[in-house]
Amino acid sequence: MTDESPTTAYDLAAKGQAAAAAAAGAFDQLPIYLPGVECAERAAIRALQLEKLQRQVRYTYDKVPYYRRRMDEMGVHPDDVRTLDDVRRLPFTDKSALRETFPFGMFAVPMDDVIELHASSGTTGKPIVVGYTRDDMDVWSECIARLVQMAGVLPGDIAQMAFGYGMFTGGFGLHYGLQRLGCAMVPAGSGNTERHINMIEDYGTTVLVATPSYAMRICEVGEQMGYDWASSPLRVGLFGGEPCPPALKAEIEARMHIVCTDNYGLTEVMGPGVSGECLAQRFQQHIAEDHFLWEVVDPETGETLPEGEYGELVLTPLDKQAIPVLRYRTHDLTRVFTEPCACGRTMARMDKVRSRSDDMLIIRGTNVFPSQVEDVLKDVEEVTPHYHIVVETVNGMDSLTVETEIRPEAFSDSFEHMNAIKAKVKAKLDGTLLVGTNVKLVEPGGIERTAGKAKHVDDLRR
Repeated sequence: MTDESPTTAYDLAAKGQAAAAAAAGAFDQLPIYLPGVECAERAAIRALQLEKLQRQVRYTYDKVPYYRRRMDEMGVHPDDVRTLDDVRRLPFTDKSALRETFPFGMFAVPMDDVIELHASSGTTGKPIVVGYTRDDMDVWSECIARLVQMAGVLPGDIAQMAFGYGMFTGGFGLHYGLQRLGCAMVPAGSGNTERHINMIEDYGTTVLVATPSYAMRICEVGEQMGYDWASSPLRVGLFGGEPCPPALKAEIEARMHIVCTDNYGLTEVMGPGVSGECLAQRFQQHIAEDHFLWEVVDPETGETLPEGEYGELVLTPLDKQAIPVLRYRTHDLTRVFTEPCACGRTMARMDKVRSRSDDMLIIRGTNVFPSQVEDVLKDVEEVTPHYHIVVETVNGMDSLTVETEIRPEAFSDSFEHMNAIKAKVKAKLDGTLLVGTNVKLVEPGGIERTAGKAKHVDDLRR
């Protein structure tokens, strides 16, 4: 596997030609950022992964007391990692480890070497904090540059950011990677939809970075304003932060006249950039295997599953310096394939994540936990703690309904009285979940009781 400079020549720069090339199956005409890496032979990819894994395990053992203690307890030493399969001998990592060592207990470098901090929002207790050295930032921006070029983004494009910035990794990650590719950034941030549409027209924006639901909102507001999306300079939509159902993607592409792709990542292992969708595979994403060793395991037993079987994705970053992580359990369910892709890349492809092994819901880019609903309802005296959550797709967007029981003493034939209770519950839920909810009041005893573990959630999007 050779190191080389990214390609810059690309003859499909005009609006619509990237979509036309993809529709015609002319994927060999689309650019590849690092072809010597992304199109390497499988044997070369695996050899590089083993070399990096051995180095990373030694580095982590020497620099992070938490992992040294865990490995010593398990009777495993860095010298025991002789093949890629030996990664199974190493300890798993999950969110609890990063929370227990808040804020910097998992860091492998002094803070003098850390140039940026990010964090994921926690539902309870402390958030998960991650740091980046200059080398970490270099790897991160390279991974993003690769995935956006998979989507048809070109050097010279003007990219408009509709993610929020702050401690969230998504906004800054895409910002850095797009700049590295050679794009001009419009850091618009989230909100003020009409301003976004004006910026697209005024600045000649060709790439939009957003959640798919917000992209749909921009589309609808533009139509209400009389904006002609067919004549817009916009060409590519880079989506993240939430799943994008195929029907929603198709509707956005048709109404906005753009090509839309998804990408995947999580704060604990880097942020966005772990994998990205090329134009040859609209339902799978290429993993940056030279930077991430993947496993798919049984979410119950932790046992490794064969290629092509659904299970929980486990990731080991192979180059992280500030906060190395071994075998991180993502709780995301997917499957992985390694046969070459029509786009020319040989990096493994993972199915897009549509569900998780834990109980977290992603509603329009926001993490929602049933425990948050419980916390809200217990403070509303008119309802019982019994509840049921229904998530479904309505008009191409996520819809969250919370069903809760009214207490007998609060029940009334008065429409106004019941509506007031419903409005009270909705206001408290919206303020806590930070996402709009529908509330349905159920008669006393209307929520099913079970002898075993209650089923609180029906996610009908699946």
